[in-house]
Amino acid sequence: MSQQSNLIHIYNGIPFTTRSSADLLQSLDQFQARDDDLLLVSYPKSGTHWLAEIMKLLYSSKVTLTSAIEFGETTKLEELNNLTTKRIIPTHLNYHMLPKDFKAKKCKAIYIIRNPKDTAVSLYHYYRENPNLPTIEGWNTYLDMFLHGEVVCGSWFDHILSWEKHRNEMGTLFLYYEAMKKDPFQSVRRICNYLGINISENEIHEICKKTSFSEMKSNVEKEKYEPSHTVCSLTSNRKLVFRKGTVGDWKHYFTNKQNRLFDEMYRTKMDASGLAKHIHYEN
Repeated sequence: MSQQSNLIHIYNGIPFTTRSSADLLQSLDQFQARDDDLLLVSYPKSGTHWLAEIMKLLYSSKVTLTSAIEFGETTKLEELNNLTTKRIIPTHLNYHMLPKDFKAKKCKAIYIIRNPKDTAVSLYHYYRENPNLPTIEGWNTYLDMFLHGEVVCGSWFDHILSWEKHRNEMGTLFLYYEAMKKDPFQSVRRICNYLGINISENEIHEICKKTSFSEMKSNVEKEKYEPSHTVCSLTSNRKLVFRKGTVGDWKHYFTNKQNRLFDEMYRTKMDASGLAKHIHYEN
């Protein structure tokens, strides 16, 4: 099925890369949250960096955008504890693995959701290009792994449903990738309303311009970055992050049979989901 399996370990039944150490994952419930912590949550390849760039512009230099909380060794928790500014903390963790103190303090969380078919294709290319992930035999093998939750971070369905089930406990704001592409202004305004940030319409338009896919990809190709600082827990190479950013790319990969199988699983898993009504899902 896959090679270089030493790059992956299983924790609580979920595959993680070795860049998320088992010791760190085991220590997460010792983490002390702060009332003003903000979580940026997503399944991999759903727009994490896009959301992070928006947050950086909204808050300017008044906050620290950390690397993913599950990225690194146990020293990570001490590093986060030593920060003196407001912390914006990304994560690909499902709700059940989230440190308990975030839940106890009802910290704000923004979860970005992308069409799972496009997510699957984007993660497929990530597997092919990222040396921190195992080599896979090809698209057919990979898609079977994705549908059965055998890819890094586990099942897309279980991830989303875990957060939806507890959405009111933390007052999580759910954003939708395709809606953000279609109308970024309204999405940024929703974020501002959720966080209580007052900025002008011109400022929102400027943020939308600076966080367009082409602008971010161009900036990443020019910039020098600190390898140890990454929003994603799967790589420190930001150049791997931006591929196409398009909607509907899945149609170039799925066979008719694969599409039917995916649709059947989606209907089964998401039938009772309220979020599913807003997800841009194409048959």
